Amino acid sequence: MVFDALRYAWRAAEPDVYDSASRPAAALEELVELVRYRDLVGQLVRRDIVTRYKRSALGIAWTMLNPLGMMLVLTVAFSQLFSATHAYAAYLLIGIVAWSFFSQTTMAAMRNMVWGGGLIQRIYIPKTVFAVSAIGTGLVNLLLSMVPLAIVIVATGLPLRPTVLLLPMAFVLLACFALGMGLLLSTMAAYFPDVAEMYEIALQAWFYLTPIIYPEDIIPEPLRFWLFNLNPMYYFIRLFRQALYYDVWPAPERLAIAVAVALIALVIGWVAFTRKADEFAYQI
Repeated sequence: MVFDALRYAWRAAEPDVYDSASRPAAALEELVELVRYRDLVGQLVRRDIVTRYKRSALGIAWTMLNPLGMMLVLTVAFSQLFSATHAYAAYLLIGIVAWSFFSQTTMAAMRNMVWGGGLIQRIYIPKTVFAVSAIGTGLVNLLLSMVPLAIVIVATGLPLRPTVLLLPMAFVLLACFALGMGLLLSTMAAYFPDVAEMYEIALQAWFYLTPIIYPEDIIPEPLRFWLFNLNPMYYFIRLFRQALYYDVWPAPERLAIAVAVALIALVIGWVAFTRKADEFAYQI
């Protein structure tokens, strides 16, 4: 079905008359083309999900068990150290679920771009479909991860309160930030293949600089500004926890920062990617 969609994309991309002087801005043109090829994005998401789980004995349930297993290991390792943190297992799993979405989708965006190198050398497709499909696949996995997360929240005695309505906003903002980062990383990786390996190392450091395993209040006040306020992932992890753990509505200024970080990353990533997209066929 993916190849049928690609053949359709090839036919749809053949213009009757092409005037390079009337070509719109690259960022806008890519957005219009992405909307036209939305069926291809859907097919790529479906392919990624089917390919990932078709040989697994647990199938799609692995998406739900993977963060749960990681939570169990880390809870055993750190629950005594952070015993003062109420419902530590839920606190930990919320951070793991949000972080896993970000790390997996940004890495997948770069891998998908490399995988699609052969395609973009043969036929026309919007280059952003690879990053967008990675985000789409990640959102499906994120929704599935909500099942074990809800079980752990209930098991640890945390009630689900009206702040859970923040979740859709948290999903959208984190997805926008991940897409922007994925596009920016894909652009750099097209020219410098070592970016993927360097990013994996950076992700490990970033994970421990973000309050996922440990509670925020163990960090001395003078260091919190540098570790948290200048850490973009902190705002999204915090938003997830406010929806499911703290039961508090975010302060307007904090929410505004999260929105600004997500949109700025998306715009920078989109513009940088689309300005260089025509060169990718020669670089990958």
